[in-house]
Amino acid sequence: MATPLTATAVLTALRAEGVRVVEVGNWRTHNRNSKGAWGPVNGSIVHHTVTKGTASTVAMVRDGYASLPGPLAHGMIAKDGKVHMVGWGRANHAGGGDPRVLEQVISESYGTRPTPPTRGNSNGVDGNARFYGWECENLGDGKDPWPKAQYDAIVRVQAALCRKHGWSAKSVIGHLEWSSDKVDPRGFTTAKLRADVAERLKHPASWNHGSDPNEEDPMAGITKKDIFDAVWKTDAIGGPADAADHKTNPTWQAQSILKDVQARIRRMDKTLAAQSAAITALAGQVGTGADTETIVAAVETAIKNAVIDVNINTKET
Repeated sequence: MATPLTATAVLTALRAEGVRVVEVGNWRTHNRNSKGAWGPVNGSIVHHTVTKGTASTVAMVRDGYASLPGPLAHGMIAKDGKVHMVGWGRANHAGGGDPRVLEQVISESYGTRPTPPTRGNSNGVDGNARFYGWECENLGDGKDPWPKAQYDAIVRVQAALCRKHGWSAKSVIGHLEWSSDKVDPRGFTTAKLRADVAERLKHPASWNHGSDPNEEDPMAGITKKDIFDAVWKTDAIGGPADAADHKTNPTWQAQSILKDVQARIRRMDKTLAAQSAAITALAGQVGTGADTETIVAAVETAIKNAVIDVNINTKET
C-alpha cells in the first residue's frame, strides 16, 4: 500500500523514465475525489480506449460521457507515445473488481498472471480508489496495431510508478485481470508487459534499449501519395540531352525516363528482328565466303555491344 504520488512527483518520475508528457488543462486538480477516496494505491491498471484519433480520445478520457463522467484515467497514452495527463486523483477507470486479485497485487504473490477474476463492475470491490489508471489509444479489436513508441511509453509509465513506489512489475495489471466483465487491453499480453517492465526496472530510469523509441519518426504522417509524388513526379532527375525530348518534356519527370527506356527497347527489338532476317538471307547465299556460324558469331558480338551501350546511356540519363 502507498500514498498516491503528487502531480509534481508523478511528472518528475515519468520524465525521468523518458516519457514525453503533455499536460492537458487543469489535470492536476481534475478528479472524482468528491465521490470517494483515492488511496492508498496498490498498483496500476492498463486499459484500451476503443477509439481512433488522438485529439478526440484525449477529450473523451478527460471529460467522459453522459453515463460516465471524466476523468476516465490519469493519462491517455497515444499512438505516437505521448502521454496526455488528463486528471489526478480518483478517476472512473477501474470500477469494481475481484478482491482476490487485489490481495495478489498487494502481496505481489501470483505467478505469471493473477487468478482469473470472478467479480466485475457490479459486484466487485472499488478499484478507482486503489489503482492508477492509463487509457491507451486503440480500437481494442485485436487487429489495431500497437506502435513501438506507444508500447514503449506504456512500459515506461508503469516502470516509473513501480520504481517510485518500490513495487515490482506484478503491481501492474490489465483491466481484464481486474474485472470479470472486461477484455482490455487487447493486442498484447499483460504477462509480456510485466516482463518488459521488470526488464526496465533492472536498469536506471534513463535506460534506452537500442535506439530511442521516443525519437520522432521521420516517416510519421507521410502518405503513399507523398511517396509516389516524390519518386515519380520529381523534376530533379535529368533526362536525355536530346533537344527534341527537352522540347516535349522540359521538366523531364521520372515516369518519362521509363517511357524513354521502353522506347529504346522497342527500337532494339526491331533492329534485332532486321538483323535476324539478314542473317537468314546471308546464310542461304552460296559462295559468299562466310559460313553460318561465322555470321551468327559476328552478329551476337554486335548485339552484346548494343545492349551494353543502351545500359550505359540509360544510366547516364
